[in-house]
Amino acid sequence: MTHTGPAIWAEEAGDAAHPLVVLVHGAMDRSAGMLRLSRRLDHEYRVVRYDRRGYGRSTPHGGPFDMAAQVADLVQVLAGRRAVIVGHSYGGNVALAAAQLHPHLVAGVAIYETPLSWEPWWPGTTAGASAIKAAGRPHEAAEAFMRRLLGDARWEGLPERTRASRRAEGVALVDELADLREHRPWHADRIHVPVVVGYGTAGATHHRQGMTLAAETIRNAQLVVLDGCGHGAPNTNAEAFRRHLIDPLFATVGAPWRR
Repeated sequence: MTHTGPAIWAEEAGDAAHPLVVLVHGAMDRSAGMLRLSRRLDHEYRVVRYDRRGYGRSTPHGGPFDMAAQVADLVQVLAGRRAVIVGHSYGGNVALAAAQLHPHLVAGVAIYETPLSWEPWWPGTTAGASAIKAAGRPHEAAEAFMRRLLGDARWEGLPERTRASRRAEGVALVDELADLREHRPWHADRIHVPVVVGYGTAGATHHRQGMTLAAETIRNAQLVVLDGCGHGAPNTNAEAFRRHLIDPLFATVGAPWRR
């Protein structure tokens, strides 16, 4: 089923009677990046993927792109239903912020390599930090971000139409990351739902440090390390991602959680 709200595109798969799982993508990504993970889940769960504002089919969007707006979009997608929320990268901050503000709607949260860029120790050399520095040139910021993630050869091999659409997402990228750096989106002592936190051994050191800190400060959070996985694990290692990161959360939450 596909449905639309005010400028937010979402797609649901699986039996509507099954417990609900919502997948939240990161910066300069879209719901398609969570499709492989959705297919590992939708035979047992109702799974929602959606394009966050300013990305994919939720464009064009006039903003704002701050965390309050991101959480409001997630609440809209939930439509009063209780769910387990899985957030990749920036999407993990959306999931935790929603858990803090709307615990009656969030049964549990799994996050993977979620940036804690408001922390004073967070490096200023990340792709996100570079994008913020180019805030006055959002199209250039988006291209630079994608080149960092994909490499120059893969970026230049994309069709020009695809590259143009990704550059157009620069406004959302710059605004949401600047807001994240300036405003802590959640507080560990206000998260009262089960949480599983993960990082990959092939990922960046700052993500390992950030996820370790999150696991240490969020009450009863579980820390999971995905061997051999990089930042794109929900797409590149979807089966391992589900087995090691999401299944333990399901076991802790207990199903059904839809009521």
